[in-house]
Amino acid sequence: MDSTGRPKPVLISSQVARYLFAILLTGTLSTCAPSPEPSAESEHEDHGNHDEHDDHEEGIRLSPEQIAAMDIRFGTLREMKLNDYLTATGSLGLPPNAYASVSARASGFVRDVANYVEGDYVEQGAVLGYLENPDFIDLQQRYLEVKAELQYLTQDLARQQQLYADSAGVLNTVQQLESRVAARRATLAGLRERLEYLGMQPDGVTPESIQQRITVFSPRSGYITTISLHDGMYVEPSTQLMELIDEEHLHLELDVFERDIGKVEKGQRVTYRIPSLSNEPYTAEIHVIGKEFNAENKTVRVHAHLQGEQPPFIRDRFAEARIWLDDATVTALPEGAVVREGELHYVYAADSSGVGALAFTALRVNPGVTEAGYTAVRFVDPLPEGVRLVTEGAYFVQAQAMASELAHEH
Repeated sequence: MDSTGRPKPVLISSQVARYLFAILLTGTLSTCAPSPEPSAESEHEDHGNHDEHDDHEEGIRLSPEQIAAMDIRFGTLREMKLNDYLTATGSLGLPPNAYASVSARASGFVRDVANYVEGDYVEQGAVLGYLENPDFIDLQQRYLEVKAELQYLTQDLARQQQLYADSAGVLNTVQQLESRVAARRATLAGLRERLEYLGMQPDGVTPESIQQRITVFSPRSGYITTISLHDGMYVEPSTQLMELIDEEHLHLELDVFERDIGKVEKGQRVTYRIPSLSNEPYTAEIHVIGKEFNAENKTVRVHAHLQGEQPPFIRDRFAEARIWLDDATVTALPEGAVVREGELHYVYAADSSGVGALAFTALRVNPGVTEAGYTAVRFVDPLPEGVRLVTEGAYFVQAQAMASELAHEH
């Protein structure tokens, strides 16, 4: 009651309203069409076997007048060429060579770290920080000493070779010098390689330019995924300071079911979306079909290369994809023949073996692509022989079925 003592109006949902409309429509049509007198045998069967399970098995019955009023029409399955697709799930991935670990090339203390955080893009050769170690001083000093000694030995060897050529020298002395020069050249070459490995230019090392620090450079361009680099930390060559990823070779890794893998070919178009990001579609192309079967999931891994605009990369981000099968021949029905109830899809079949009222049965289907007014369907429930399929007005049959369910509940 409201404040005036009158009853409050009752609000009903649109779904309930459709059910009530269907009930009223059925009742109206029933008053217009006389029902045949039931036989004693049918009355006995109805009273003996009529329950909710039997109603579900037999479906619903509509008279010719009801069928005409609802403009229900019938047809058959069609085999036609539609741009069908396969569904698959997977994730965005990168090949192993797209990852780069940045580590120290020597032991030392980290100094003057650049202000980078996870997610930043780093160019190849960018300065990430510096490493300090007194051993770097010893290495440069040793290089300069060996270089100077080699220069002296080379000059001395040239003198002894001239003396020996003039019969004034000793062969043993020449041979000893040749051995020492070769040894010092090898030592110097090793020291040069060590300096270059640390990022120093050996030709630029002089007594005045000796330094105790080396520069840590970015080995490649990419986005920072992890970073553990800060001033004052002591690191070893095995310490990972940073991880970079290169999105240039970002690809889509899909798991395709065993029953569908035979339809997948290299070069097929793929459309995919990232549910956690948005519903915006992106495009890819099948590049590699895996050769290993996943017995647990009954799937085969398929790799697709991304095309055009790409979503921001986050490792193992979930993706939903459609693999398009160009002009595939599929079983199809008019788009209006497929109705949805919750997460399931149905079509309605009518038994045309009798006369008068027709019995309708709901058959579960998996709908595929819709094109030019037709929808590809795969039957989950077996299709009985000798039935006609509702191609128009399936919604009214569904509404009548829902109305019947409501009537049984009361």
